[in-house]
Amino acid sequence: MPKPKRKNNQTWVTLAKDFVKEWPEVLGDLEYTNLPIQYVNYVNVLLKNGIVIHYDIDVELKKKRASDIVRTITRTLRQHYAGIEKLDIKFDTKRLKKDIESKTATFLSKNFS
Repeated sequence: MPKPKRKNNQTWVTLAKDFVKEWPEVLGDLEYTNLPIQYVNYVNVLLKNGIVIHYDIDVELKKKRASDIVRTITRTLRQHYAGIEKLDIKFDTKRLKKDIESKTATFLSKNFS
């Protein structure tokens, strides 16, 4: 599959701004290239023909391994690449923030006390 070119529109920028708004002091300078699937609530793939493919990640994680879910979503995106109108991803920023704060506190207490 050819690497998709970033479109010069507001879709990904809006997503990033909304995501960063949840926790700007930490997320403001990050690039979102790799995030564990456990921090995603759902993925909706809207196809040009009007069909929506919905993945509820919390439900899927109860039945499958994370790597299997990622493989399935990746396969779906590759299979329908030319027909995708919009990709909607909801991140669990509260969980991400909690985990980062917890792990940072643990690291600091072990290394700087």
